Amino acid sequence: MKLQISHETVYGYDQPIRNLVQSLRLTPSVFEGQKTHEWEIDVTGGMRGPGFRDGAGDWIEGWTVRGPVQEVTVRISGRVDTRDTAGVLRGHREMIHPLAYLRDTRPTRADDGLRDLAAQVGGSADLLDLSHKLSGAVADAIRYTNGSTHAATTAAEALALGEGVCQDHAHALIAVARERDLPARYVSGYLHSTQDGQSHDAAHAWAEIFVDGLGWVGFDAANRCCPDERYVRLGSGLDAQDAAPIRGVAMGTGTEKLAVAVRVEELAQ
Repeated sequence: MKLQISHETVYGYDQPIRNLVQSLRLTPSVFEGQKTHEWEIDVTGGMRGPGFRDGAGDWIEGWTVRGPVQEVTVRISGRVDTRDTAGVLRGHREMIHPLAYLRDTRPTRADDGLRDLAAQVGGSADLLDLSHKLSGAVADAIRYTNGSTHAATTAAEALALGEGVCQDHAHALIAVARERDLPARYVSGYLHSTQDGQSHDAAHAWAEIFVDGLGWVGFDAANRCCPDERYVRLGSGLDAQDAAPIRGVAMGTGTEKLAVAVRVEELAQ
């Protein structure tokens, strides 16, 4: 599938800020399932700093904006050719040992409810089958409801609420997988459409679980599937904050407002 992606993030401040420093994880991953073409990143008034590939295999760029400014726009555009690898992350080069992803964080820390959910899934010597069952259990326990939670909602809170968004499904799946001693991590990216063909012009998130013999395998509990050619992978981390496409620090006293617009279109073959 040939996908054209445009992604614009606008930061507005009610008072001018002196400086803005950002770390951008906005370049698609390099692996057998996708190939990137004509990818451009631009920050209005920004100066591009050094870039590097981190231990997880993600490309990170530093940008600096010197003020005073009251609005900063981050724009991304490009094309990605994708193919279905049944969710398996083949050909992705990274140096972090999978066992490092057994460590929990505040959003993914298991409470009694998550521990019970993990224990309810029948034991299986087939770790891929177990991973699929854990993903299905999370999908059954947390109903997808747009706007039902917020950025700081934890997996435990979403489970107690019984509803959430893709971030919550990913955090909950990570939590229950780690409870079953399966390394798991959060993945950020884009999704072209849902399985019924409905447009899904937004950033998306899912989880990856490390399965011995296969490596990292993606599971999108929110859509009850593994990532296929409709997905574009950007990067990963222990949780949503760790894997955030944009992280930064603004120097000033102004209140920040954020507006995001993402469009993912399929191009003619």
